[in-house]
Amino acid sequence: MGRAFQNRKESMAKTADAKTKVYSKYGREIYVCAKQGGSDPSANLSLRSLMDRAKKDQVPSHVIEKALDKANGGAGEDFSAARYEGFGPGNVMVIVDCLTDNPNRTIGDVRTCFNKTKSKLGTSGTVSHMFDHSAIFVFDGNDEEQVLDALMMADVDVTDIESADGKITVFAPNTEYGKARNALSEAFEGIDFDVDEIQFVPQTMTEIAGDDVEMLEKLLDMLNDVDDVQRVYHNAEIQ
Repeated sequence: MGRAFQNRKESMAKTADAKTKVYSKYGREIYVCAKQGGSDPSANLSLRSLMDRAKKDQVPSHVIEKALDKANGGAGEDFSAARYEGFGPGNVMVIVDCLTDNPNRTIGDVRTCFNKTKSKLGTSGTVSHMFDHSAIFVFDGNDEEQVLDALMMADVDVTDIESADGKITVFAPNTEYGKARNALSEAFEGIDFDVDEIQFVPQTMTEIAGDDVEMLEKLLDMLNDVDDVQRVYHNAEIQ
């Protein structure tokens, strides 16, 4: 069985309200990324990848442009990254990544989500050591050897390569993201990534069933409704 990671293309927003929240989260992340690394996507690889994902998730161009203009203006909110960890229903491990301009508000909102779903918020490092912080790339292909050769030639530290159903999945340490993306783009002209991002990938899975499934879904829904929450990772395997 392949490594479990979250392909957000499979859970695109269905309602107008949910779409608005998705647009807002992308807008905030693009703004922060552009402010930190520059608003030129050709020079800021992380921004280029983020903009590509936003377009695939059908984020309107005006949302992206507004975030870039805001970053270029030099003014605006001063967001900082915050990460919270804990245990969800059925002892599932959970990591919550946020961008916030008010840490006290954010930790309060996240704690409320945990408290209302039979979950327990822990301290930094509580569960993150049980996840690999990985760069993940998924694209069309069948030849693992060819992909590995291209990455090795570029001196990329590859963690794993999988091939299934006409798709190649490459895992590499998060620090190798830029090298790996450039190597793949140069080796395979016109490559179109289904997944192109850095995620927390669980080293082991926790099986849950029954009421724990319902409660986990409630936790995830509540967290996704928090404006400051950008991404949520977990190691649940639903029976």
